[in-house]
Amino acid sequence: MLSLYFQKVSGWSPFATGLAFVPMMGMVLPANLVAASVSERLGAPQTIALASLITAAGCIALLLPMTSGTSYWAIGAQLVVLGGGLGLLVPPLTSTLLGSVEKSRSGIAAGVLNATRQTGSVLGVALFGSLVQGDNGFIAGAHASLVISAVVLLAAAVVIWLGRPRKGR
Repeated sequence: MLSLYFQKVSGWSPFATGLAFVPMMGMVLPANLVAASVSERLGAPQTIALASLITAAGCIALLLPMTSGTSYWAIGAQLVVLGGGLGLLVPPLTSTLLGSVEKSRSGIAAGVLNATRQTGSVLGVALFGSLVQGDNGFIAGAHASLVISAVVLLAAAVVIWLGRPRKGR
């Protein structure tokens, strides 16, 4: 949806749109690198919940500045927050899933994880694509997409936080 925003609304070329994601993707690597130490300190469920909250905050923060004619600098920080949240989210999620199965079944678990990730991506593109192409216009659809993303991330954070193992259990 963001690449469509840069191209359709802002009129950028595909190359310029790709460059717009460099700061966001540049935040994924450092967040991936610190995710293991954060998970060791807080625990994987807490790290996953925290990362979901950070990513939801990035989605919510994009709502106000994402309009027609907004400069890149007005949304650049939010993209960095999104990259940080996603970078912090994926490693503990992956290690928790793979750590929850016997080693002999880790290949199956990795396959299920990747199939689920791909299915979610396809459904997300279809849903958000239909929202931005709807009758209300691109910006309204983009805002609806961001709200849906934030709500799902916040719900996941709550469910994960409430379902985390507690001391003495």
